[in-house]
Amino acid sequence: MKFTAQQIAVALNGTVEGNPNIEVFNLSKIEEGESGTLSFLANPKYTSYIYSTKASIVIVNSDFKAEKPVTATLIRVKDAYSSFATLLEMYQQLKGKRIGISAKASIAHNATIGKDAYIGDFVSIGENTVVGNNCAIYPNSTIGFNCKIGNDSIIYPGVNVYDDCIIGNDCTLHAGVVIGADGFGFAPQDDNNYRKVPQIGNVILEDRVEIGANTTIDRATVGSTIIRKGAKIDNLIQIAHNVVVGENTVIAAQTGISGSTKIGKNCMIGGQVGIIGHLDIADGVMIAAQSGVGKSITEEKSIHEGSPAFAIRDFQRSYIHFRRFDNIVKRLNELEYKLNE
Repeated sequence: MKFTAQQIAVALNGTVEGNPNIEVFNLSKIEEGESGTLSFLANPKYTSYIYSTKASIVIVNSDFKAEKPVTATLIRVKDAYSSFATLLEMYQQLKGKRIGISAKASIAHNATIGKDAYIGDFVSIGENTVVGNNCAIYPNSTIGFNCKIGNDSIIYPGVNVYDDCIIGNDCTLHAGVVIGADGFGFAPQDDNNYRKVPQIGNVILEDRVEIGANTTIDRATVGSTIIRKGAKIDNLIQIAHNVVVGENTVIAAQTGISGSTKIGKNCMIGGQVGIIGHLDIADGVMIAAQSGVGKSITEEKSIHEGSPAFAIRDFQRSYIHFRRFDNIVKRLNELEYKLNE
């Protein structure tokens, strides 16, 4: 299927600069663009490619100023990245959605499946579970007893949702996600052994939550582990029992969050961050990659880095000295030697 620059501009509320009738039939990265493809420029690091790309159409921010001639037709929009995301959503929709229940699926007699749902091969859905309208559950996924999945949610292959868990509307769970495994609760005994503490709570994902591949979210000991609406959680993340992640918070890959920690809304947490248990993280906090958080962060919209993590300006000043630490020690030793003389 082909689209003209003018048609795309209308869909994105943009303006065309160049040939409004030029057609594209595919999408591409700007550095790999070929004739007949559409690309975008949002990151300034890639600006040089707009002068050499062979892409027929490039979406740019409205304030983009070319320093050299550009052969591609430009579509100027308010936000190039968001506009390209909109096109990708449209592209997915054009590919068509799957509907229907596989004869190879195992669905409990008292489970409820909504309208226009897709249930793939070897999916297992337990008793008293409710699956909403327009949901898609891909092959080899297991949904336990007494679960609830809201409308328009997508569960990709190999996902396991344990009993009693709740997934909201318009959620996406990527392959290998585990929702509701037991929290890590063990009580030390006098004989140096550990007694397992039953984990009888559940996990609640509110609306528009996305969970990346192979991420695990443990069920609460009592009550609920909660991921608030709009949160986006990357691949390979561990979220422990009774954690609460606030609205629209984003968490990058390989982060681990220990039990009962409460994270505010609109936070940004980088990759490989470690957060110990029973902490409170204020709204809007940003934590740099590979930081280790060992105490609560109470200042909203503050930025933290390091292990243990502390305020980023203090970290940056200290880091200058960290790199010169060997020379500093040498100078101190020399001064001490002279004083002793």
